[in-house]
Amino acid sequence: MSFRREAHVPKGGPDGGDGGHGGDVVVEADGGVSSLIEYRFKHHFKATRGTHGKGAKMHGARGDDLVLKVPLGTTVRLFDEATQAPGELVADLTHDGEQAVVAQGGTGGRGNTHFVTSTRRAPAFAELGEPAEEAWIELEMKLMADAALVGVPSAGKSSLIARISAARPKIADYPFTTLVPNLGVARSGDLSFVAADIPGLIEGAHKGRGLGHEFLRHIERTALIVHIVDMTGGYEGRDPLGDYEVINREIELYAQGLATRPRIVVANKIDVPGTAEAFERLAQRVRADSVAAAGDEYGPSLVDPKLYGISALTGEGVESLKAAIATKVHELRTAARERDADQVQYDFVWEHRRQQRERQFAVVKLTDGVFRVEGRQVERMVIQTDWDNEEAIAFLQHRLKRIGVEGALEDAGARDGDEIRIVGRSFEFESARTSEEDIFKELDI
Repeated sequence: MSFRREAHVPKGGPDGGDGGHGGDVVVEADGGVSSLIEYRFKHHFKATRGTHGKGAKMHGARGDDLVLKVPLGTTVRLFDEATQAPGELVADLTHDGEQAVVAQGGTGGRGNTHFVTSTRRAPAFAELGEPAEEAWIELEMKLMADAALVGVPSAGKSSLIARISAARPKIADYPFTTLVPNLGVARSGDLSFVAADIPGLIEGAHKGRGLGHEFLRHIERTALIVHIVDMTGGYEGRDPLGDYEVINREIELYAQGLATRPRIVVANKIDVPGTAEAFERLAQRVRADSVAAAGDEYGPSLVDPKLYGISALTGEGVESLKAAIATKVHELRTAARERDADQVQYDFVWEHRRQQRERQFAVVKLTDGVFRVEGRQVERMVIQTDWDNEEAIAFLQHRLKRIGVEGALEDAGARDGDEIRIVGRSFEFESARTSEEDIFKELDI
């Protein structure tokens, strides 16, 4: 609060400047960052604070934002420290430079120049600054591969990625040889793609069996699913068609979006004698699935009607399969780039959601005659009020009435004399009176 004091200007009027806002904490996707290791041991990050406003309408400087760099493919969720459980999705950062504000800096208080009206020419109060927002967030990075190789354990996924790329995963003749996804870059002609060897899935993977959630989450990023089916049935002698159905069902149950992901089906180990009959049965099923997909909104490209027979061991049919994957990935990525103009802008979406939440408030009846008002906007008004200044308190009363707090309290059963609590402050409730309304007409927010 400040007034102009200058010779020959007896009524200079208010000239208090605003306080500077605190800096925001921002999460930004950066193509040059490859892991979240920076956040493995350091967990607390803080932006800088704003500076105080001064007289002569000198506004305080805004605090600097703190930008946290994360890899492409990082999801950001709110985290409940009490329950140790992730909450609402804040952002899914898949493009270089994409940002999301995860904690807003405190709002700087307004100087007394903002509260001048035709009837209040010399307001003797100003707003206090608001404390910064604090939050816990959870960062999770998912693989950014073009094609995911999925199938039951020992279907030959690792052998295939080793055949088509320079990746050298562990390969052995027992299930669950692969425990973490492997990435490999494959090239076919002028086209290239990144393939991910996803560890084997089993029935019940969508519920987490066999670390199903740990593996399935990496498929969410891929443009194409390459479903590998072991034509021999493995050492257990399973039905290849049954394996095909199990994997499709687990993918669909894990996430509805994966059920509509384009896919190519591959019959592996066709070099083993006695697999011709199983190959033909699977081919008929794949063609039937392709026809079924053609009838829905996603079109006939959902399931490739051709079953690609290969031998990852001998290399038979691998070049043809690699060309098909490269072509399909190229088509899907081209279509995705065309949609980028309409991509979700999380910084705007999240900010809109934040503003909607801040405007909401709730009245909670604690006991007979005691009520609590909860809500970010209401709490901010109370925090920013100078309680040593009667004019500032009257202004707060007017603001609370204007946003509907008084009416909400009456609807909740509050009566004159009841105790109203807002962020550590206690008030005595008085319902609206004609005399007060006359006073409020002179006040203006």
